[in-house]
Amino acid sequence: MLKVQDIQTLIELVDRSSLDEFEYENEGTVIKMKKNTGVQVVERTVKEAPAAQAQAAPAAQPAAPAQPAETAPAEDKNLHKIVSPMVGTFYQAASPDDPPFVQVGSVVSTGSIVCMIEAMKLFNEIEAEVDGEIVEILVKDGQLVEFGQPLFLVKTN
Repeated sequence: MLKVQDIQTLIELVDRSSLDEFEYENEGTVIKMKKNTGVQVVERTVKEAPAAQAQAAPAAQPAAPAQPAETAPAEDKNLHKIVSPMVGTFYQAASPDDPPFVQVGSVVSTGSIVCMIEAMKLFNEIEAEVDGEIVEILVKDGQLVEFGQPLFLVKTN
């Protein structure tokens, strides 16, 4: 299965190219993108996604304004933002009965799973891009997130 970073790279390459449409298939995963109607990523896999019950999210709420606590730590040079690579629903655990992947104070390494984002009934594991410690979780479980929205602040080693 492709990693989120690989999908991001494909989106960027298609966006910069003169292609209007792109389709990629590998090991049961299909990705289709069309430029003129906006970049649309569709991914299907042969195996089933982890069973995670979706919590009822409030209908289309406007994004919450930035909190002052978010701006102060972001000035630290050793803080890295893990951002959402897609639009979807943020989940801290694989299912409601499981413990969260990470909490404030959790130590993460590059490639460790920090959360899942559900988009179009597909659960995507989001991985840490750096080694460090989670100092702040910027979204709530079950919250809708946008592409590029900061999810975590990580104090790098």
